[in-house]
Amino acid sequence: MKQVTWRADEKLVARVKLSAQHLDMSMNAYLTQILQTATDPSRSSSTMEEVRARLKLAGLLVEPEYPNFPPPDEALVEEAMERAGQGTPLSELVRANR
Repeated sequence: MKQVTWRADEKLVARVKLSAQHLDMSMNAYLTQILQTATDPSRSSSTMEEVRARLKLAGLLVEPEYPNFPPPDEALVEEAMERAGQGTPLSELVRANR
């Protein structure tokens, strides 16, 4: 986990702190959730949807592009599963203290 320093106007910091308190969250958790919501739509909640909409209106929302990979060949997947099932079972390795 990385630590990030945030510089902002005192009034903005106060508003963010109040918003976090209103949601019974720490500022760190609140800012993390906002940034996750802004960059990953799958992490949205109803409260964060409102934040997401505001970010979009402000032109600050990043819409990630997910590559459209074709599904893997079923024969290749089956072959890989067969190969993965070979070898020494984990339970034996644990018993042998390896």
